Amino acid sequence: VEKMDENEWKYHGEGNQSLVVSHCQRCVVLRFLKFPPNQNKTPEEILHHLQNIVDFGKHVMKQFFGENYVHHGEIIQLPLDFVRQLCLKIQPERPECRCDKDMDTLSGYAMCLPNLTRLQTFRFAEHRPILCIEIKPKCGFIPFSSHVSQEIKHKVCRYCMHQHLKVANGKWKRPSKYCPLDLFSGNKQRMHFALKSLLQEAQNNLKIFKNGELIYGCKDDQDSVSDWNELARHLKPFFFPSNGLVSGPHCTRTIVKELIHVITTALLSSTDTCRAGDMKTVPISQGRSYCEASAFNKELVRNGKHKLESSGLPRGCLLYKTLQAQMLDMLDIEGLYPLYSRVEQYLEEFPEERSTLQIDGPYNEAFYEKLLDLSLEDDGTVAFALTKVQQYRIAMTAKDCSIMIALSTCLQDECSEQRPVVLTSKSRFTFSVSVLDLDLKPYESIPHQYKLDGEIVNYYLKNVQAKDDPVMSNLFKENEDCTLVLHKV
Repeated sequence: VEKMDENEWKYHGEGNQSLVVSHCQRCVVLRFLKFPPNQNKTPEEILHHLQNIVDFGKHVMKQFFGENYVHHGEIIQLPLDFVRQLCLKIQPERPECRCDKDMDTLSGYAMCLPNLTRLQTFRFAEHRPILCIEIKPKCGFIPFSSHVSQEIKHKVCRYCMHQHLKVANGKWKRPSKYCPLDLFSGNKQRMHFALKSLLQEAQNNLKIFKNGELIYGCKDDQDSVSDWNELARHLKPFFFPSNGLVSGPHCTRTIVKELIHVITTALLSSTDTCRAGDMKTVPISQGRSYCEASAFNKELVRNGKHKLESSGLPRGCLLYKTLQAQMLDMLDIEGLYPLYSRVEQYLEEFPEERSTLQIDGPYNEAFYEKLLDLSLEDDGTVAFALTKVQQYRIAMTAKDCSIMIALSTCLQDECSEQRPVVLTSKSRFTFSVSVLDLDLKPYESIPHQYKLDGEIVNYYLKNVQAKDDPVMSNLFKENEDCTLVLHKV
């Protein structure tokens, strides 16, 4: 990496804490930390921060998701001149909303990771076009905790409620029809509906790359029909290589349908034979398997049909493992917040104990072992409270992770039983599935999550539920009698 010219790298994207650049030819990315302009961190502090990220992926998240799904990367040190020149090169490409923080150019430390948009699993596919779909599925279950104070949280999922608050705050112009519970249901009909909804209103939950270049990531003000036509133009060589399909709306719909089939198959597949740790599973049967605000569910009600039961996810697939990690949030934020307050009170009295409690790491095997206790019997101790707080942080990390599905066409004689393959009407693909965005959610973010949860629920109750009850309101309106009353004038 040290000998590479900064012009061989390009801006790839960024999150709240880091910025990523990718190499134009090689399948690697560099991830740099970023901070507010006046927040100076020593090289030692930055190295420690990066090491925590690597250790958390290596010793904790790999236990939940499996060896093949998690790529924790390694820390490297780069020449400072190279880093500064790289920063100057990519600065014009950064979105304005992200420029409140600066890329770390003082330490020289970065994480080197595989570029999962171009991940090559098999040598024969190295020089073939690669298609990659990135999905941020969000939380796939409805709270089952007895600590929930508002009944609506037992009926409508967090994502569907949050959509309305985001629209009210101006982040999006309209709510998405996507509901995470449909995607996590394991029912192909519901999964297809969820993926189609994501393609219609991608927001920041879906992106599609071709050879590492972003080709689809719907912005709110874009026309979804024209986006689909442009997407179909990119995808046609993958799904219909003979070019025998005519163009037009029918072609676009067919290609999108094929894409959804491939994504669904990949999501339900198990490409990791590794047993994911010793974690006892949280029963998925707890709580309901559908969301009353789901557009799919509403359509069933309008048509007078019974709700489709969840088909269930295969235990080895990444969606199942993601859902299990999410369901470590067993108390909901309402039950968790008092336990967080208990830990905070303890730290106020004994601040020197923060390192002993491993709140800021190290994230090693001992940290993981403490997560295995799924007991909900509160004995009033700080140890119990801390375990639930750490499990909640893991759950929040899993709720915000991204799934990457990399696809490459393969010929029939290149396919074998060892390679995962998905068939379409005219093509066959080999694929790999990975998970990223697995940084542990900050301990300090818990009060914000508690406040946000209240805002989401209160807004939904006051502005949405009364106007659009998913079941009873519509049925009542359809059956009520209308009487015309005449008054003398």
